[in-house]
Amino acid sequence: MSDTTDVPAPVPAPVLDLESWTCPAPVRDRPRVVMGHGGGGVLSAELVQQIFAPAFGGEVLAQLGDAAVLSLGGARLAFSTDSYVVRPLFFPGGCIGDLAVNGTVNDLAMSGARAAYLSCGFILEEGVELDVVRRVSEALGAAARTAGVEVATGDTKVVEAGHGDGIYVNTAGIGLVPAGVDLRPQRVVPGDVVIVSGAIGAHGVAVMSVREGLEFGVEIQSDCAALGGLVDTMLGVTSDLHVLRDPTRGGLAAALNEIAEASGAGVVVQERAVPVPPAVANACAILGLDPMYIANEGKLVAFVPREHADAVLEAMRAHPLGAESAIIGEAVEAHPGMVVAGTGLGGTRVVDLPIGEQLPRIC
Repeated sequence: MSDTTDVPAPVPAPVLDLESWTCPAPVRDRPRVVMGHGGGGVLSAELVQQIFAPAFGGEVLAQLGDAAVLSLGGARLAFSTDSYVVRPLFFPGGCIGDLAVNGTVNDLAMSGARAAYLSCGFILEEGVELDVVRRVSEALGAAARTAGVEVATGDTKVVEAGHGDGIYVNTAGIGLVPAGVDLRPQRVVPGDVVIVSGAIGAHGVAVMSVREGLEFGVEIQSDCAALGGLVDTMLGVTSDLHVLRDPTRGGLAAALNEIAEASGAGVVVQERAVPVPPAVANACAILGLDPMYIANEGKLVAFVPREHADAVLEAMRAHPLGAESAIIGEAVEAHPGMVVAGTGLGGTRVVDLPIGEQLPRIC
């Protein structure tokens, strides 16, 4: 017998097929559209800046605001359009009909305009129940009346079954911009105070909870609302507001980053000052989401000259849609074009644009 011990043959190292790996986050050099292109973050910005803006051209489009401000016949008009593909069609606090009106009215309001008229285009999928179409239409009409805007024209198309998601809606709106109002990020200067009109994140979490069948112990309702009246209240204090944004896709983080980049100013916010409903905070903690990136449909963020900030905040808190308004930060000279948040532990973190989207199909 041999006195040597048998040694097992070495196991060959596994061959890693790197080409078959996939990443859950969108890859920015993909040659095809991915869901992240509609998320309001970096991919959305690149799509606009690299494809649409060069193809369309024009100084007005280059503003890239929530609404374009135009001069026509001696009047200053705001003009905006948006499409709504939310799933499900009905969610706690609203439906795609409310969303279509309030989203476009709010885009106009962020330029200071009082919305006057809307167009409405319905894309219906073959097989959708007419009662669903009726309910969405009635909600849309009711929201328009509440916002004080008239649906003046529209269009309807039908696509084959399997080529839609029940109902898609497009709305465009026009409104008048009052004299002396000039709301644009280029007016932001260091020292401006940043005010948010209330608690953030409710809309995105409300839609997700219904879509995914999630329960958080309490029903979270969308904040979907038209903000024209709140903006009028703010402008009643002073017309010298610098910029307004409604933090929809990409949430508060995306809105602040867009303003910082366009203005060249740095922005500092304090995380503890940002109002977040406990139910939203708990849901985000469970799911690993950041409320700063969750969509809202009834909130605005304002950059206000420091000398007017207290009076504007007081007026906002006196309005039903601004009762929870809070000062959350300021514009600064440091780190131009960048948003930084002070954390509860005394540190800081960069609040960047998201690459993709945390919650798809929320508007």
